[in-house]
Amino acid sequence: MSVFDFTVKTSRGEAKPLADYRGQVLLIVNTATKCGFAPQFRELQQLHEKYKDQGLTVLGFPCNQFREQEPVKDSEMQETCQINFGATFPLLGKIDVNGQNADPLYRYLKKEAPGFFGSSIKWNFTKFLVDAEGRVVKRYSPATKPLKFEAHIQKLLAGAKKGTPTG
Repeated sequence: MSVFDFTVKTSRGEAKPLADYRGQVLLIVNTATKCGFAPQFRELQQLHEKYKDQGLTVLGFPCNQFREQEPVKDSEMQETCQINFGATFPLLGKIDVNGQNADPLYRYLKKEAPGFFGSSIKWNFTKFLVDAEGRVVKRYSPATKPLKFEAHIQKLLAGAKKGTPTG
């Protein structure tokens, strides 16, 4: 099993198979526009712009589970994030990342890369780095700014070009 075995919902409610991203390095993030970590949208966008043509895709999954910090409707999410943060990377449908209604993708991500204090997501902007084969290779805390692990992204992208795992 890999991340590419999952299908998620777009902000328009359409099914989006993650298999569409097979062969790309993914950075999967639960986002919230009213979160104190929301300035990370800008760094996520920087990574998206710098590496999208080399095989990186940033996928944002809005989440309202943490103090209701994501009040924006799915249908307005992409535009809101572009206007407020300059974000043009894909923002998918709003999901739960914890609890009984946790999205199956996030259940898988948490199982593959448990956090320091267990498998639950502690807050918005928890980040998962996935290699081009769909394997979860690293989990980053909400406090870890995206540019801090740019070198790891570069290493995965270089491995994807050569067709070798570089976890």
